[in-house]
Amino acid sequence: MNFIFISPHYPEHFREFTTRLKDRGVNVLGIGDVPYSDREGFMDGLTDYIYVDSLENYESVYRATASYIARYGRIDYVESQNEYWLMLDARLRSDFNIKTGPNSDELVKMNHKSRMKEAFKEAGVSCARYILPSNLDEAISFAAMVGYPVVIKPDKGVGAADTHKLSSEDEIRTFWKNKLDISYIEEEFVPGHIETFDGITDSKSDVLVALSQLQPVAPLEVVDRDSDVLSYCVDVPDDLRWAGERILKAFVVRNRFFHFEFFRLDEDREGLGKKGSIVALEVNMRAPGGYIPDEMNYALDSDVYTIWADSVIHDRCYMNCHFSHYVTHVGRKSSIDHRHSDEEIRERFGSNILMETEIPALHAREIGDHVFLIRADSKEERDNIISYMLERNN
Repeated sequence: MNFIFISPHYPEHFREFTTRLKDRGVNVLGIGDVPYSDREGFMDGLTDYIYVDSLENYESVYRATASYIARYGRIDYVESQNEYWLMLDARLRSDFNIKTGPNSDELVKMNHKSRMKEAFKEAGVSCARYILPSNLDEAISFAAMVGYPVVIKPDKGVGAADTHKLSSEDEIRTFWKNKLDISYIEEEFVPGHIETFDGITDSKSDVLVALSQLQPVAPLEVVDRDSDVLSYCVDVPDDLRWAGERILKAFVVRNRFFHFEFFRLDEDREGLGKKGSIVALEVNMRAPGGYIPDEMNYALDSDVYTIWADSVIHDRCYMNCHFSHYVTHVGRKSSIDHRHSDEEIRERFGSNILMETEIPALHAREIGDHVFLIRADSKEERDNIISYMLERNN
């Protein structure tokens, strides 16, 4: 099997994907924009590597792919597991007739939020009302219909970048005056918290393994309030699994990692459902970001990188997929006066700490300046640790 992996060097912990493939006899062929002299650290998982001046330069990436075909034969897979490069992956599949992932036309439904909503409706899963406003008057009229606040963000975009919660007509006018010259989607505000559906499928779009990340405070609110960040890795609730599996079939997700985001309503909302109902937010056809794959490993006592590789090669899962531990991302903000220091946390809960790291300023507002991954064997133990870690002096 010949597998092209785009940008195999970033993010660093995603190198686990390439090593699992190579360990199983796959020719893992890297294409990246890191020079040959800087390859140390990610070549262990690669059979070969081609440096291009920029992954944004499609002609260079195309030539690199053609070179691999000349040397190794037909390419079976092209993947990056990185949301930013999904369209590049799809374009290569289209141009080289690679059928093991979405092509350019199919990916449009997967990376445009408005097209996602069409698929949610086809799957019978509730989602927020929306509009693609072409002018200021349409944006204001929609907000008047659904009520303030509204959320406006790029129809096609990576993560929560350029996302705005607008609470008045004046705020919409200000946004419209300064917005980028791109298509935006405007949605009714959903009063709920985020729960994800993260996992891996087989060739029939059936789930091999799945867990959920529960975020008690939505990412947009975390940034607005500059609050501490919590994300619980939990077993998938039945209603979330039902909705997620319906959407997997609607998008025909084969032998892939997936990362779906839902709201769970914190109050009754006319047109959406009762408190506790599930509302679809968006889909991502790649591995969940940050340290979530590693959190899944700790929660399962397993290895999702290996499960993914076995799905690709054997269309089966051979490893444990049962939820075993409560794993939590705790991101402490340096702007908050916490009662207990990092050292006190280490002394008291050292046996529960799986990982501890400082986060670059670019990502700190979203995931915390100083992050701990902790593991507990019960909800009570988990909640006691978190309460201590996030206790404030005022």
